Amino acid sequence: MRRRRVLFIKLSQFRLFLRKCVTAVLFVVALALLILSKADNLLLQKASDMTAAFLSPLIQGMQLPAQILYSGYEKVRDVAFVYSQNKELKQENLQMLMLKNQVRTLEIENALLANLLNYTPPAKASFVTARVVQEEGDGFSHSLMAYIGDTHKVEKGQVVLGAESVVGRVESVSGPYARIILLTDINSRIPVITERTRAQGILAGDNTLSPKLLFTARDADIREGDLILTSGVGGIFPSSLPLGVVRFVNKDQIVIKLLTDVESLEFVKIVSYDAYKTDSEEMKTESKGKL
Repeated sequence: MRRRRVLFIKLSQFRLFLRKCVTAVLFVVALALLILSKADNLLLQKASDMTAAFLSPLIQGMQLPAQILYSGYEKVRDVAFVYSQNKELKQENLQMLMLKNQVRTLEIENALLANLLNYTPPAKASFVTARVVQEEGDGFSHSLMAYIGDTHKVEKGQVVLGAESVVGRVESVSGPYARIILLTDINSRIPVITERTRAQGILAGDNTLSPKLLFTARDADIREGDLILTSGVGGIFPSSLPLGVVRFVNKDQIVIKLLTDVESLEFVKIVSYDAYKTDSEEMKTESKGKL
């Protein structure tokens, strides 16, 4: 019992001594820090620089594996992206080759059909731009006077175009002026067809802004919005020139809305289809000779 008590006293004294030592060390450290904070910062800066210079190679060495891994990941990702792009380009190239072969096939078929039908492509048209100087709109006629200057290319019967479509034809030429009969004129009669069903008829003016479609077949499939084109029948107008669209259809009449506003024309194009006109005249001459 006595030995145990002596040992317990010694341990208590050792713990007390240890606490005093720790307290003294902490006090010394705090005092040193206080002194350093009041001291010149140049010494601290030098110590910091030396520490950074010593630790920088170590930090770079530790970052090197991560950088290598990231660089390898970037290269692998780039290679995968290039591979996917190359695959898509190969597919697009294959599609382009297929389309190219289809186009070649269509060109060959078109050439064969042209040879079978003895088809001659239409010649290029030449035109003269003329300024509208006078409008004649009353209950008897719808026409324009256009200044053509001293050109000799304008003749009777030539097609007159507006901004978007046919607006009429040349009725007469007098010096530097040409008289143009509009599609709305009561004397205007043009063979036409519908683009969708190729139904034939006659576009007839009635001195209003909405000409009528006449002489169509009873069972013709004509609907609102159908595009009206020249048919080329009669040898005056070439085929497939746009005129207007079907405005509405009923049992009594088919009303057409022209694509070009003939009331606001300032300039017109007078078109000459020389080759087309020559062919028509030759056909008429041959017909007369046979008769």
